[in-house]
Amino acid sequence: MTWFALVKLIHILSAAVLFGTGAGIAFFMLMAWRNKDRALLAMTAKHVVWADFLFTATAVVVQPISGIGLIVLVGRDPFSLWLISSYGLFVLVGVCWLPVVWIQDKVRQLAKRSANGDLYAEAQIDPLMRLWFILGWPAFAGVIGIYLLMIVKP
Repeated sequence: MTWFALVKLIHILSAAVLFGTGAGIAFFMLMAWRNKDRALLAMTAKHVVWADFLFTATAVVVQPISGIGLIVLVGRDPFSLWLISSYGLFVLVGVCWLPVVWIQDKVRQLAKRSANGDLYAEAQIDPLMRLWFILGWPAFAGVIGIYLLMIVKP
């Protein structure tokens, strides 16, 4: 296996982990929120936060490293328009993702309190989850845009 093939494999797998983990987290978090069982939401949010740090954060670190490796190995111009667009989308995804992780952890704390009858905590969950939901859309669109740019390389 060549260095190029190895770095490309790492880049593709980390992109898949980034998108797949995000989609899985979104699905399970959304289903737990809609269920209205606050103990379930607390437990789901706990696991979601761990998954975000274990898988998503790892992929977020690996993506630019492997991407730079590919740029160097292929000899591409790192300032070509499609790469600059990819960098911008990557930053957009990160700007959406960081508050989402904070929201997930905050919802975990609130849901745990809500499950124990704390009405003040209960009242804070839905507004935070709505914001979480809204931030997810540009993040997912950004990841899909990056995939498209990697494939098309306009």
